[in-house]
Amino acid sequence: MRATWRGLPTAQHEVGWEPGLVVPAADGSPLRTDHYFPRTQGDFPTLLVRSPYGRGLPWSPMYGVLFAEQGFHVVIQSCRGTGGSGGRFDLWRNEAADGLATVSWLREQPWFTGTLGTVGPSYLGYVQWALALDPPPELKAMVVQVGLHDPYALFHAGGALHLENALVVGAGMTYQHQGVLPFTRAVLRLQRRLREITTARPLRGAHVSALGEVPWLDDVMTHPDAGDPYWHGASLAGAAERLDIPTALITGWHDALADQTFEQYGRLRRAGCETSLLVGPWTHTSALQQGWPEVFSESLAWLRAHLCDDPAGLRPTPVRVHVGGEGTWRDLDDWPPASGMTAWFPAANGALTRQTPGEPTPLTTFRYDPADPTPSLGGPVLSRGAGPRDNKALEARDDVLTFTSAPLAGPVDVLGPVSARLRLSTDTGCADVFARLCDVDAQGRSFNVCDGLTALRTTGQSLSEVTVPMSSTAHRFAAGHRIRLQISGGAHPRFARNPGTGEPAADATGLTPVHITLHTGSALTLPGAAEAGGTSGGSSGGAER
Repeated sequence: MRATWRGLPTAQHEVGWEPGLVVPAADGSPLRTDHYFPRTQGDFPTLLVRSPYGRGLPWSPMYGVLFAEQGFHVVIQSCRGTGGSGGRFDLWRNEAADGLATVSWLREQPWFTGTLGTVGPSYLGYVQWALALDPPPELKAMVVQVGLHDPYALFHAGGALHLENALVVGAGMTYQHQGVLPFTRAVLRLQRRLREITTARPLRGAHVSALGEVPWLDDVMTHPDAGDPYWHGASLAGAAERLDIPTALITGWHDALADQTFEQYGRLRRAGCETSLLVGPWTHTSALQQGWPEVFSESLAWLRAHLCDDPAGLRPTPVRVHVGGEGTWRDLDDWPPASGMTAWFPAANGALTRQTPGEPTPLTTFRYDPADPTPSLGGPVLSRGAGPRDNKALEARDDVLTFTSAPLAGPVDVLGPVSARLRLSTDTGCADVFARLCDVDAQGRSFNVCDGLTALRTTGQSLSEVTVPMSSTAHRFAAGHRIRLQISGGAHPRFARNPGTGEPAADATGLTPVHITLHTGSALTLPGAAEAGGTSGGSSGGAER
């Protein structure tokens, strides 16, 4: 690890290991648990890491060994029904009770001092929020890394199914706890058959050829309504609304769960809970790869401060963000920072301008064909293609609109939530709209910054206005670069294609093309970005279609 990641701290203790301990779950099922500890006399706080992905690589070295070296007992446990633990795995329904049962077991261990912290990424963050619903008195600190608190929002957003992420989660939950080889084989099968699976009609059950039977995967795909009783109790958002456990949050700008992290940060701040936020230039997986030195350092400092009464490693401000386009870190007092909002308007000939338009009139029309869906490229996905990518080839398609500013006379900083307010009409009444903010450099390369998708329902040819939340960013558009708004009818297979028939995406068998008309008065809304000399007139940055 130290050869791979520069900057990891020197080990302070030799590490011992007790594998295969059995902890009774809330229903008595045996939960397989490994214990890592400093081979040094003395009292040390305990970290609880509960995982559905097994207890071997990468959890053993990255959490067990590294944190034990720094003076912590580390308990890594396989969730019910995974990694040798008994019972049946259920995507969210057992974690609160099993977490409390594990704390009850900890109280009986001679090495447990009564000082407990939790740490971990993704679903390992979900189990932390589950424990925080009714936190035991021993819990003194939490570190949620690229974490989950709302399974519904992982699989659905804006009325669309996050298809590619759902399949990747299915592979991880089903195979990763079985070991590296079975998991690798499942991922390769999924990659080979991804097009076949994601274009199947219906989508329901299409994953079986690559992943085998995964009953809960069909369930989450076929329950698109957040109010459905199926999702009752799934979201743990409420845990942060009354929490007083110091909690550090870590995410990346291209993390598929970034918006969930920002939501929880806001809840914790409103509750008056001590919290911190670190946002790096990472995807969901690269935060634990290229970003691991920063993530580990941040996590260790927080845990030492609140479990060991050693605040020396804490940074001076609650928020630190990496500013894209500039490649620097910026310390802030809060997120998002206080700033005004600036509107940029799509105009004729592919221009993006600050000039306020008059009454809404049709600006341009494009055709979205679900039989040849607009492909997804980069962005906050769980697969290898995540992150910023050059969108030039994508933007050359006839079903992708681009509106581009003139070259900026000076740098423009955008820090906070981004959205697009779009005025649209369709000929079928059923469509999705995908909006993306891009940074176009002097060579004409168009790199995605942030984006979002929202389902659109219209009546006849009537005009509808829809706001597309496009997540948040901290990005500097350099002088000479251009700001671009990209609009299309989907991003497949990241999102399930809209069939155009009104059928649910998971059950649709028919496909109907749709014509989508964008009207003047639509706007890209950016936090800050008020001054960008030389942009008022706009210029053509992409052929209007």
